Amino acid sequence: MIYRVRHVTTYRYDKPVDLASHLLHLKPRALPGQRVMNARIRCLPSPDHATETHDHYGNATTRIFLAAPHKHFEVVAESLVSVDFAPPPPAEDTMAWEDVAAAAPDGEAAEFLFGSSHAPVLAAAADYARPCFTPGRPILAALLELNSRITREFRFQAGVTSTSTKVEEILRLKRGVCQDFTHLMLSALRGLGLPARYMSGYVRTRPPPGQPRRRGADQSHAWVGAWLGDAHGWVGLDPTNAIVVRDEHVVLAWGRDFADISPLRGVILGGGAHRLTVSVDLEAEGGA
Repeated sequence: MIYRVRHVTTYRYDKPVDLASHLLHLKPRALPGQRVMNARIRCLPSPDHATETHDHYGNATTRIFLAAPHKHFEVVAESLVSVDFAPPPPAEDTMAWEDVAAAAPDGEAAEFLFGSSHAPVLAAAADYARPCFTPGRPILAALLELNSRITREFRFQAGVTSTSTKVEEILRLKRGVCQDFTHLMLSALRGLGLPARYMSGYVRTRPPPGQPRRRGADQSHAWVGAWLGDAHGWVGLDPTNAIVVRDEHVVLAWGRDFADISPLRGVILGGGAHRLTVSVDLEAEGGA
């Protein structure tokens, strides 16, 4: 599937911003199963200095600096991406989850075992997930059940949480958005000794014929990358929509949690109060 992505972020400030430095995670990753055919970022006003580089996790990053005063700042990220991720293995062919946990400290995914500011190792989150992880159960079977359970039991509702809402609050509210459900699942898996990483990107705005509209499709999206062990590697799981990542998602970046890979963050001098608007479109080429 080929997708055309357009992600527009606009800041309007009450007072002029005299200086600004921003870090952008807005270019999709080149991956097995994901080919970036074209990607560009346009800023208004144009930056005085821009640098393209990669962060610790290998994500493409853009650093920009603006020295001229401005009351309006807009970033337009556009890309053309071909997506066809391999299907996961049959669930019954994956390792018992306890064996994955035992192998994790010495494996490629070890750094995603540890808690982070938004997805700590939390006993309450692990207890929520534990009924899915019965003794000896194949890890993918347990992960799929947890992925679906979060979709069923938590209501997608924008405006009730923020980027600072803690996992404990998400468990209490049973409401939130894709970022919240992803942090909850990360916290639960890490609490069970299983590596998991925060995935950011996009989900198809218009679903395949006959399927419901995907939740979280109007802004950047988040989901979980879970490690199945050395034999099978990573699988993408979307707890907002109860689906496995195959051909409806575009990957921007991954990290320990949202703070590692926020699409746009920065430091400004001046500006006063501001208003932020974000719009995202992920459309299949040819309307497929």
